[in-house]
Amino acid sequence: MSLFLAPQSWPFLLALVLLIALAVIEGLALLLGFSISGWFDDFLPDAPDAPELPAGDAAGHAFDAWLGWLHIGKVPLLVVLTLLLTAFAVGGFLINGVAHSVLGDYLPIFVSTPLAFLGALPVVRFSAGAIARLVPRDETSAEPLANLVGKVGVIINGTARVNYPAQARVKNNHGQTLYVHVEPDDENRQFVTGESVLLVKQISGARFLVIANPRPDLL
Repeated sequence: MSLFLAPQSWPFLLALVLLIALAVIEGLALLLGFSISGWFDDFLPDAPDAPELPAGDAAGHAFDAWLGWLHIGKVPLLVVLTLLLTAFAVGGFLINGVAHSVLGDYLPIFVSTPLAFLGALPVVRFSAGAIARLVPRDETSAEPLANLVGKVGVIINGTARVNYPAQARVKNNHGQTLYVHVEPDDENRQFVTGESVLLVKQISGARFLVIANPRPDLL
């Protein structure tokens, strides 16, 4: 018990408490007829295919690649978060347990926490990948991204300028929320977070040209 209550183990105990809290909240939510898992997934894209981005948007490209590496989008975000908290907590307690056995004391937090986090990442990737292969696919809901032309979206991250896309949220014909990169078709226009836009042309992959939404009431 001293391992769990040691001051050096509080990040891992906190992760364990958060894990239990998520389980309780999700259980209560299901009893009320909804799921927090879907709420979580509304804030992140499906697993990205790394759309072609200009050099100025390298940070966005790296973020999308990071999400894809962890299989976020192929596996519900709540599942990935649960895996991360579990792997982090278990790894941290194991590290401190071994350190106490070998060194006679627990490792400082600034040493054990990064080690546990880095050790948890490949566990999450492997576990999420295995789960992704088991998740049934609804092939009837798949459709080309080109079908998003004519759809209305909302800028959710960044400022869209010519050659500098921002991220936008849009729903396809099946009501699924997708995340794409958009830029104005007019070099004199720009769109900021929260603005409604109309997708008018697919440039490549998940990158589109947009104009201001002519019918905001349709959003």
